[in-house]
Amino acid sequence: MRDYSRAMSHQLSGYLLRKFKNSNGWQKLWVVFTNFCLFFYKTFNEDAPLASLPVLGYTISTPEPVDSIQKDLVFKLQFKNHVYFFRAESEYLFTRWMEVVGSATQNSARTRLFSRMDSYFDAGY
Repeated sequence: MRDYSRAMSHQLSGYLLRKFKNSNGWQKLWVVFTNFCLFFYKTFNEDAPLASLPVLGYTISTPEPVDSIQKDLVFKLQFKNHVYFFRAESEYLFTRWMEVVGSATQNSARTRLFSRMDSYFDAGY
């Protein structure tokens, strides 16, 4: 129940520009974040998403110089070799996306840590 209430309080939608790690261009998409997942739509009035990205296990950060992203208001989602860049339309929206998605990715890291600790103690160590 706690996860459900946390998921419901962390919802956001709006246009973002998306770029994959090895692509050249940015794609404008309507993005909905709910239930720890990003859903991508061509426009805000589409019924079915083009794709989805569960963010549990991902880290969120700003790009590093090695990423060669020469734009402002960009955040980076990464899980192992899977890297996505997203660009917001304003400073306010950039901050909101970082907060909302960041809270989900931080909570997933905390959940994984506690799961490992529980396994450790359940094994009798």
